[in-house]
Amino acid sequence: MAINKEKLFSEFQAPTTEEWLAKIEVDLKGADFNKKMVWRTNEGFNVQPFYRREDNENLKAVNSLPGEFPFVRGNKKDNNLWYVRQDISVECPKAANEKALDVLNKGVNSLGFDFAPEKVSKEFIAELLNGILPQYIELNFTTCLCKSAELAKILVEYFKENNYPLDQIEGSINFDPIAKILTKGKDKSAMIAEGKALIEALAELPKFKCINVNSVALNNCGAYIYQELGYALAWGAEYLEQLTAAGVDATEVAKRIKFNMGVSDNYFMEIAKFRAARMLWAQIVKQYEPKCDCACKMHVCAYTSEYNQTIFDSYVNLLRSQTEAMSAAIANVDSIVVVPFDKQYETPTDFAERIARNQQLLLKEEAHFDKLVDVAGGSYTIEHLTDAIAQEGWKLFLAVENAGGFLAESLNSNIQNAVNASNKKRHEDTAKRKEFILGTNQFPNFTEVSEGKRPVAPCCTCQETPEGGIQTLCTNRMASDFENLRFATEGAKKQPIAFMLTIGNLAMRQARAQFSCNFLAAAGYKVMDNLGFKTVEEGVDAALAAGADIVVICSSDDEYAEYAIPAYQYLNGRAMFVVAGAPACSEDLKAAGIENFINVKSNQLNTLKEYNAKLGI
Repeated sequence: MAINKEKLFSEFQAPTTEEWLAKIEVDLKGADFNKKMVWRTNEGFNVQPFYRREDNENLKAVNSLPGEFPFVRGNKKDNNLWYVRQDISVECPKAANEKALDVLNKGVNSLGFDFAPEKVSKEFIAELLNGILPQYIELNFTTCLCKSAELAKILVEYFKENNYPLDQIEGSINFDPIAKILTKGKDKSAMIAEGKALIEALAELPKFKCINVNSVALNNCGAYIYQELGYALAWGAEYLEQLTAAGVDATEVAKRIKFNMGVSDNYFMEIAKFRAARMLWAQIVKQYEPKCDCACKMHVCAYTSEYNQTIFDSYVNLLRSQTEAMSAAIANVDSIVVVPFDKQYETPTDFAERIARNQQLLLKEEAHFDKLVDVAGGSYTIEHLTDAIAQEGWKLFLAVENAGGFLAESLNSNIQNAVNASNKKRHEDTAKRKEFILGTNQFPNFTEVSEGKRPVAPCCTCQETPEGGIQTLCTNRMASDFENLRFATEGAKKQPIAFMLTIGNLAMRQARAQFSCNFLAAAGYKVMDNLGFKTVEEGVDAALAAGADIVVICSSDDEYAEYAIPAYQYLNGRAMFVVAGAPACSEDLKAAGIENFINVKSNQLNTLKEYNAKLGI
């Protein structure tokens, strides 16, 4: 059989980088290349509009293989199977067991059980795990730190009594004293030493993890991607250092560490984060001279983010979590938890949990992501992002190490303060629409009401009081400020009506009316768009007839000099008057008494708060 060795496109000469840039410059028509085409990330580096092979020639990780040190391309060589995990809060072990068996028949193959410390007993575990075959799934447990070693002994005894193959059982016990410092302000550093007993208790379960790094808490509090990466590395290194100093073999410690990391909706950057995390963690563990490279593998459970979830237009949460789950799957993580779309305002319903499961099953059964080993590898952009985010994460890791380590930095609140500062900055950017939340500060649902939905109050079963002097992470979601604004508007005696007085240039009035409707609807106002009016008097009369509280004149910059002042004077204070845009004649309009303007540079949140105040809300 003849083999066709003809190379496709061999008659075409590949364009050079200079030729690409020259073409872009022509298309930009004089616009600044760096401002229009180069993306400045929150992580502190620039991303170019395109990359070529020569941009990655000096990246060492590009030449590594899947399943091989430093594991940038994943821990596996021949597949990308991951565990589909669902967490269950346990009140009654029998009910939790029934739910677990049910979801195991619906595609889940990893369970997470969270229960109070007083429930830890041999009888409780037997009832909870009745009928569950642990050698075929992953089992994860969360309870009080002080009960972790006891739980480990009970699990080992239970598995042995039921003749389960101990060397095949995978799972984890969520032992993470540092997380209590960050989230509760409690100094649990003395508990780290208990990790040694915990590891020893699990000696007969070689695949069971027990030292956890819950950097998902940072993600859910608004940490930037490089912060979660750098802090997670320092967090894990702290446990590695302390437990080896306590006499535990470095290989054994490394194999027992599990990272529970968040994943935000920054699609490509999150793919790069996980790849960079594996590469850097492998290098950290390597310094302890483990007995095998397999100890250098980073094991990650990825949680879709709660920070960007919303109460209003909550079905958009499905779009966010699907993108996040895709990032995690393509980045070759070990397990994924998709947070149900309704978690922020209610205990997730059966429907929401079903959708969350199916989101992962779609990635497996429809998109076949579980068949692809490092599908992102070789992408010039992803390889560049992996290297760039690794450099920024490593800088932060070294800064923490040089300051005394992650534990010390947590006890003096430097970690919390840094993450809280990022959270504050992101809230400010959201207020200015520099960060968009679909359905909240961008394209809100004009007709939606909360229908009694309110944020689920955080709860804690621990009865201890926080110790003084230790700051905690701020858990305010990115949408919370706008949601509070809408709750306040809904509580008013009358829903404010914003009426678009569209006049003049067709294209400009339509564009500004659409912008204004989106801008004002974010506060929960009823917005009324219009096709256009021949005179400002006609428009004002129509607005008043509609019961408008706000009249927004929408026209072109040039025409505002003609229309704005007459409209304002004819309205004569019978409603709030707003100009959509920032026309050159703004100072003249202000001199005439017009004080309200909305445009792309407006602080949307503060503006809407001011309008609510003027409306008596």
